[in-house]
Amino acid sequence: MHIHILGICGTFMGGLAALGRAQGLRVTGQDRAAWPPMSTQLEALGIAVHSGYEPEPLIAQPPDLVVVGNAISRGNPALEYVLERGLPYVSGPQWLAQTVLESRWVLAVAGTHGKTTTSSLIAHILDAVGLEPGFLIGGVPAGFGCSARLGQAPFFVIEADEYDTAFSDKRSKFVHYRPRTLLLNNLEYDHADIFPDLAAIETQFHHLLRTVPGNGLVLYPRGEAALERVLERGCWTPTLGFATAGRGPASAAQPALERESEDWSAFSLHIDGERLPLRWALRGRHNAANALGAVLAARHAGVPARSGVAALADFAGVARRQTLVAEHAGVRVYDDFAHHPTAIGETLQALRPAAPGRLLAALELRSNSMRAGAHAQALPGALQGADEIHLHNPPELDFDAPAALAALGDRLHCHADTEALQQALLGRARPGDTIVLMSNGAFGGLPARIGPALKAAHP
Repeated sequence: MHIHILGICGTFMGGLAALGRAQGLRVTGQDRAAWPPMSTQLEALGIAVHSGYEPEPLIAQPPDLVVVGNAISRGNPALEYVLERGLPYVSGPQWLAQTVLESRWVLAVAGTHGKTTTSSLIAHILDAVGLEPGFLIGGVPAGFGCSARLGQAPFFVIEADEYDTAFSDKRSKFVHYRPRTLLLNNLEYDHADIFPDLAAIETQFHHLLRTVPGNGLVLYPRGEAALERVLERGCWTPTLGFATAGRGPASAAQPALERESEDWSAFSLHIDGERLPLRWALRGRHNAANALGAVLAARHAGVPARSGVAALADFAGVARRQTLVAEHAGVRVYDDFAHHPTAIGETLQALRPAAPGRLLAALELRSNSMRAGAHAQALPGALQGADEIHLHNPPELDFDAPAALAALGDRLHCHADTEALQQALLGRARPGDTIVLMSNGAFGGLPARIGPALKAAHP
C-alpha cells in the first residue's frame, strides 16, 4: 500500500511516516520546508519528500491513500487536486487511530506545556522495564533517536496535542486517541489562531475526558484552575491528583515532590507514603513535575513507582529541550523549544542556578499566538530571569514587540534578522555566560551555526 503525506515534515506527520514504514507501507510526502530533527529522521528512513505543494507527485505516482496534515488548508494546490479528483484521504489522527492505536493501551499526555518531555519519560520507563512500548512524540528522545516507533503491544505512548485535526475536522487531535491512561499536565491559553479563548480549549479537554473508559485513570496536578474546571464539567473515570509545588507531601495519599537542589536536578517523589529520591541530568521544577506524572502513568500500566524512578536516573533528555549545542571560551549555548511565556520563564529559572555568569536569552516569536501578540502582556514577566534579552523582531510580526517589552529597559536588544542577533550575542558574550536560544522553529538556523561562529569569534 502506498500512502502520501501532505505536511510530512511536521513532528506529528513525520512520526506517522515512520510508523507507516514500520508497517511495511510505501510512504512518500511533500512539504514546504523541513529542518532537524524531522528532516534528518525522514532522510534516515529513506522517505522521499517533495519540496512544495504542486500536485505533480500525486499525478506521477497516484497513492492508495492521502494522509492530510492539519497545517494543510483549502487552497493548497495538492489538497485541491485530491478533492477534485476524488482521491481517498484521511486526517493524520484518524489514520493513526485506525491503523495503530486500535486495540492498544494508550497512555496519552495532554496539556499546554511538557507534553513532549513527559511522553518521552513514560516511554523511557516502560522501555527500561522491558515492555518495548510504541510511541509517537513531538520530538526526539535522546535514548531512542527517533520520534515514533510501533513497539510491541499492548502499550503505546502518545503526545496528545490539542491543535485541530485537519481542514475538515476542527476537533482537537486528541479526541481520536481514546487513551486508557491520561495525564493532564497543565492548561493555559495558546493557539490563538485556533481558539478564541481559554474556555474553548477547556471544552476540547472536556471532550477528551469523555473518551477515557471507566477502568482507566486520569492524572492531573492539583491547583491548576483550568484543569479543575474541566474535571468539574464531568469525568467518568477515576482520577488521581498530585502536588508539584516542591514543599513535600501534603498527605500519604497524595503524590508530591520535594526539592533537594536549587536547580531541581535532585529531588524526591513521595508516592504511597514512600520517599523515592532521584538525581538526573534535567533541571527545573517543571521537569520534576513531568517526572512525577510520568512515574504515576507508568505505575498505572503496571510498573512499580520505585522501578519507574530508578529508570529515570539515566534519562538523557529530548532534542531541543535545554540541549547544549555549543561550549567554547567559557560560554555555553543551549537550544530550547520554549515558545509560551510560562515555558520561557520555567526554562530561564531552570538554567539560572547553573549559570556562573550572565544569562542571555535569545527569543524568536514564531508560534501563531506569539506572532499575533496574544501573549504580549505576559512576556516581560517571563523574561525577567534573563540578564539580557535578544529578540528577533522581523517586520512581519502583527504587534509592536519592542513596545510590549519596553518594561525590560536596556536589557532588551531587538534585531531585524537572525544574523544580526547572532553577531550581537557573540559580541557581548564573555566567559561564564550562558546563552539560551528559544524558539519552536528553526530560528533561521541559528542553533546549528552559532557553535562554529562562537569559535571563530573567540579563537
